[in-house]
Amino acid sequence: MGEMSSFQLGVVGALFLSVASSVSIVICNKALMSNLGFPFATTLTSWHLMVTFCTLHAAQRLNFFESKSIDTKTMGEMSSFQLGVVGALFLSVASSVSIVICNKALMSNLGFPFATTLTSWHLMVTFCTLHAAQRLNFFESKSIDTKTVMLFGILNGVSIGLLNLSLGFNSIGFYQMTKLAIIPFTVLLETLFLNKQFSRKIKFALFLLLVGVGIASVTDLQLNLVGTILSLLAIVTTCVGQILTNTIQKRLNVSSTQLLYQSAPFQAAILFVSGPLVDQFLTKQNVFAYKYSPLVLGFIVLSCLIAVSVNFSTFLVIGKTSPVTYQVLGHLKTCLILGFGYTLLHDPFTERNIIGILIAICGMGLYSFFCTQESKKKQSPDLSLVSQIKDKDTTQLLGHPDKESHEAKKSTKDSVV
Repeated sequence: MGEMSSFQLGVVGALFLSVASSVSIVICNKALMSNLGFPFATTLTSWHLMVTFCTLHAAQRLNFFESKSIDTKTMGEMSSFQLGVVGALFLSVASSVSIVICNKALMSNLGFPFATTLTSWHLMVTFCTLHAAQRLNFFESKSIDTKTVMLFGILNGVSIGLLNLSLGFNSIGFYQMTKLAIIPFTVLLETLFLNKQFSRKIKFALFLLLVGVGIASVTDLQLNLVGTILSLLAIVTTCVGQILTNTIQKRLNVSSTQLLYQSAPFQAAILFVSGPLVDQFLTKQNVFAYKYSPLVLGFIVLSCLIAVSVNFSTFLVIGKTSPVTYQVLGHLKTCLILGFGYTLLHDPFTERNIIGILIAICGMGLYSFFCTQESKKKQSPDLSLVSQIKDKDTTQLLGHPDKESHEAKKSTKDSVV
């Protein structure tokens, strides 16, 4: 958990708070304007800003923060790395919600049920887009061991196929439970094989998040042997694939774009071959015999274009943060999709959904807060160690060069180890 800086975790928490409050105010304003007949949106916004200012003024008077004059030039002083983290998180949320809405319209309203084949087209378009970008020198291609990339690509392709099979053989409720199980299994794998430590506070926050999402999204649980086996395989392959996405980028020093560019052809190939068979087995329809209308083709093209952002942001977020943080972000998307389904698509929304989303948002906030605290605690010993090394170097210049040089070398060696 020490690999993320406090700024990154603060950004994650800010994103969670922003999305949660936005969804809440949309639901509140819809009830106020549609159900209670209050149509004055602009005036209401002015009241929002007045209350915001009064609240901040009271907080400043109570010394919750210090007021400070700001030069307008300092608004553009964020580093490119910080902007990259913010952009990756927002791009991931926006593109994922967009593609869910697009695919729901494509499959539910237009009757195109071939999800696995559609995913193979997503990956093919992603590879073609990255290949064109590489040709235009938007990024530099970096060679990676072919065996590593091939196994990584096949693993990710298999995990997508297994998730679709799991949805086909299980009820929607059990499929949601499968997705919820990815976080604890990822924590287990990283603890056992990567020696990562997760505190009790972090585990409690993740538990609260999973309970909230479970309450909001899990409706029915119907178990069967084949579906359970497929779900377990989907969990294992998904967790290992996401952990490798983070590990390969850091150990081989490759960017998310370079790794996606190298692995996308293998993912697309295995899904392009197996996709029609999986879809025909699940839907009893042939993707090549389907009658494609211009509207269906338009939504397929739109879905593929959005998928480029989804795939790119997935690798980017996992590389810059961690697999667990990406899964937490994924459950944020689930809550957001439920909110958009209610406000835009008029899906049924019950008190249970609202309670579950609120609990999940609380878990997300605690996760960000605890991670930020632990990151700060782990940064302070590192700073003191650097200070000690500098003091010894200064003492070496003042006297006893041989003895102090030996001690400084030993201290430096210990710090590297």
